[in-house]
Amino acid sequence: MQKLQAALQRIDGKGYKAYRDIEGEYAFDAFTLVVDHVQADPYAAPSRLRVILPYDLAGLPGDCVTGERARAARDYLARCFRRAVRDECAMAIDAGAQTVLDRTAVLFTDTGVEVRFTLGLPARGRTILGRQAATLLCRRLPEAVEALRPGQRDDEALARHCDTVEDQVVLRSQLAERGLVAFVADGAVLPRRSGVDDRPLQEAIAFEAPDALAVTLEAPHAGPVRGLAIASGITLIVGGGFHGKSTLLRALELGVYDHVPGDGRERVVTEPSAVKIRAEDGRAVHALDLSPFINHLPYGKSTEAFDTALASGSTSQAAALQEALELGAGSLLVDEDTSATNFMIRDERMQALVAKRDEPITPFVDRIRELRDRLGVATVLVMGGSGDYFAHADAVIQMHDYLPRDVTAEAHRIAEAHAGQRREEGERDLAAPRPRVLQPRSLDPRTGKGKPRVKVRGVDTLVYGEDEVDLRAVEQLVDPSQVRGVARVLARLAESDEVWLSAPADAVARLLESDWTGLTARPDGDLARPRTAEVMAALNRLRGVRLRAGGG
Repeated sequence: MQKLQAALQRIDGKGYKAYRDIEGEYAFDAFTLVVDHVQADPYAAPSRLRVILPYDLAGLPGDCVTGERARAARDYLARCFRRAVRDECAMAIDAGAQTVLDRTAVLFTDTGVEVRFTLGLPARGRTILGRQAATLLCRRLPEAVEALRPGQRDDEALARHCDTVEDQVVLRSQLAERGLVAFVADGAVLPRRSGVDDRPLQEAIAFEAPDALAVTLEAPHAGPVRGLAIASGITLIVGGGFHGKSTLLRALELGVYDHVPGDGRERVVTEPSAVKIRAEDGRAVHALDLSPFINHLPYGKSTEAFDTALASGSTSQAAALQEALELGAGSLLVDEDTSATNFMIRDERMQALVAKRDEPITPFVDRIRELRDRLGVATVLVMGGSGDYFAHADAVIQMHDYLPRDVTAEAHRIAEAHAGQRREEGERDLAAPRPRVLQPRSLDPRTGKGKPRVKVRGVDTLVYGEDEVDLRAVEQLVDPSQVRGVARVLARLAESDEVWLSAPADAVARLLESDWTGLTARPDGDLARPRTAEVMAALNRLRGVRLRAGGG
């Protein structure tokens, strides 16, 4: 510490580049500080630093350093550090919001607890303010590290954080054996405060499952948990506008992740491979077999290896569905509000006017049972404007005043009483799409100038090489750090020696299941592990990527 203080006093008042003199390792009384990278100027991305706190001084409970509890404990420590430095706007750590993701901000390494953070080194213009930097690094930083140690750290809150995450992991693990896609516990609070505030809505109506659809699962810490069971098969969520249909579906979309205590959704769990699909005008589609849903285009154009740089709503939704099946999704989440109408349904009046031979689209309503029966893929569908799905549904849940009701029998009665003359339009049996093959070199993030170019703008945009990828329709991305993780995985795929890589989703899964924190040579602290589904969603939307039909 004295060495660092002396260096900062020596460069006080010098030009900003002199800050590079402090790069290196410094021994403090209780921890080691590593200055990995110093920013080039005051307006560049902040400097990257690490604190290494030995395990004996961290004093973590033994059950918090392995398995899923370790992920939760790392998340909790990152949040503790953020609280400790909240008054120092120059010092920051990637600690997340309502979800507990696998992040690189805090790691448990062979040498101890490693805390990775950033610091905007102080300056007046481009003149170093060395004394202010010494205050930040030699006084405020040790205080923040002390907040991670026993005595200052709230170990009851740490245990509660780990217990909450472990309960979610165990609840989610019971879904498959119980034949469920998702589970929503009684007492859950699903509405959020606003579109930009993901905290629970205050004074919201707590969720309560109807008896006919309720099950009880066992959590290791919460004990028996009663709630709504969404079974594998076809589930409709219906109801009037503003009664909570889309709010329930949104909670299910994010039930693939764990949530912090007090979030309201910490006992809402969804099977891990669930994918939300929607329409997305203008996206790219690459060598994808759309023929089960879009076929016999005018002038005989094939859709078995379909390419477009500007997909329509129906084409984009068919593409999203086929891409989800290609990567092995076990369930699909669909909201009528974000779907293409002509992809979802073609009623008997339109069938009477426009003959099937003149309509390339096979609507989703005519494939939903095949998805269940042939492919074993479940569907959870929010539908408020068409009753054509009633006859296909295994369960129909009506949201009324934000509470669920079981209206399955009534929906089936209505479907039978109002059976129309609509004809099913599936022209051939549904089959899972063959995985495509990828040319890894097409994922090179370097621009024409030869330098890598990767930028992340929230969860909506990834700038990757020459491409700007619109991710707004990839609704299960919840954190910019996941998008940075996506970019790192794509860059690693680009390093493959294969000329053409078979089943790229499998390659992505292997990277994410390995020591994914080592995907970069530098110790970045702002990455979060994405799912394979979101990596592939970004890859599929890159306009410059080269994919071709499998086996070709």
